[in-house]
Amino acid sequence: MKYIKVLALISLNIIIISCSSYYRTSSNYAVASWYGSEFHGRPTSSGEIFNMYAYTCAHREYPFGTELEVTNISNNKSIKCIVNDRGPFVSGRDIDLSYAAAKEIGLLQTGTSNVIIKYLGRDESYIKEVKYLSLSGPYTIQIGSFREKSNAVRLKTALELKYQQVYLQQAKIKGENYFRVRIGRFSEINEVKNFGKILADEGYSVFITRFEEKV
Repeated sequence: MKYIKVLALISLNIIIISCSSYYRTSSNYAVASWYGSEFHGRPTSSGEIFNMYAYTCAHREYPFGTELEVTNISNNKSIKCIVNDRGPFVSGRDIDLSYAAAKEIGLLQTGTSNVIIKYLGRDESYIKEVKYLSLSGPYTIQIGSFREKSNAVRLKTALELKYQQVYLQQAKIKGENYFRVRIGRFSEINEVKNFGKILADEGYSVFITRFEEKV
């Protein structure tokens, strides 16, 4: 039994690339960029639909629902925004602001700027419950299912900032193609429950389902 538990912990550590502690007590210098119309109306990594006119942002580590104050060092303008997405995906950048948030602090023209990020708290309504689609193993975790493959690819890329063994699986339902974003293969129910809770606490929609072998 101890051997099985050790294997489960090893497997879980392999899937999680990094679990850096969130910056909750101090302000941090960072590089900010912004995104807007290209993604307007598309799902974010949290499942919310991206609204370029709302005060939101994308960050690689903060859990969804985190409220940040972002101050542009060049003009001392500040904005409060909620983390509801993952990114940036460009090296050397630390936070992506929505169009509205970037406009508020004078970031639109320059594109990027050095900023100070201050942690303000978290809206805990973003914490999700783990849901079960199957109670028989082997198991996998489904984070999203999309008709548009580009949305599935974007969520997969976002998850891969922190997690390994993320994959897409195509399914046909009532003649429609769906692209499912899934993580890992688990033999033990407690192992998949524990990992599912980590993801749900971070704010992802988590469905534990049966792992399907790729043909």
